[in-house]
Amino acid sequence: MTETRAEQKERTRRAILDAALDLTAESGLASLSLRSVAKEVGVVPTAFYRHFDSIDALGLALVEEAFVSLRAMLSAVRQPEAIESLVGIVDSSVRIVTEHVRAQPAHFAFLIRERVAGTPDVRAAIRHEIDLCEHELATDLARLPQGQALSTPDLRALSGLIVTLMVGAAEDLLAAAPSREAAVAEVIRTRLRMVLIGAVNWRSAGAPTA
Repeated sequence: MTETRAEQKERTRRAILDAALDLTAESGLASLSLRSVAKEVGVVPTAFYRHFDSIDALGLALVEEAFVSLRAMLSAVRQPEAIESLVGIVDSSVRIVTEHVRAQPAHFAFLIRERVAGTPDVRAAIRHEIDLCEHELATDLARLPQGQALSTPDLRALSGLIVTLMVGAAEDLLAAAPSREAAVAEVIRTRLRMVLIGAVNWRSAGAPTA
């Protein structure tokens, strides 16, 4: 079956994204060149511009794609059965982050690396997306009985801690050998317990005392 022009274009775009994801694993987005991507895909450099205006535009597309993986992970954590209580979030969170990192290691590695070492535009895009994730989690936590005792700023602080821990958990799991995965998961579980037990006992300024 002959491909349509649109299908060919989408296939080339997909190949460029995949090649960039592989190449940035070695040297990061800042060191990526248009020519190296084109060579990896097997197209002439001018073909790159039919899909992306610049390497930064390619990086932003990778951020958007990678956040599909991260938001899916955080969305699963926020499901009602996962957050029936603050402390109850721990086991489901560790299981979910482990499953998603196994499924999409390249995407998580890209986000973890580029949020620190990426170009300014890419770092800003990652920070913006993480802010959105924190806001969504804070909204869900506010619906829990324990969350209703926390002020809006404190809920946002708590959601920020949880998202930061989840991103850190993904980084730790990526770096761990398979034989160390269970031990790493237990450390992640302990960190989350410490944060959430502290949150359960936290009293926001002006909140009524028991």
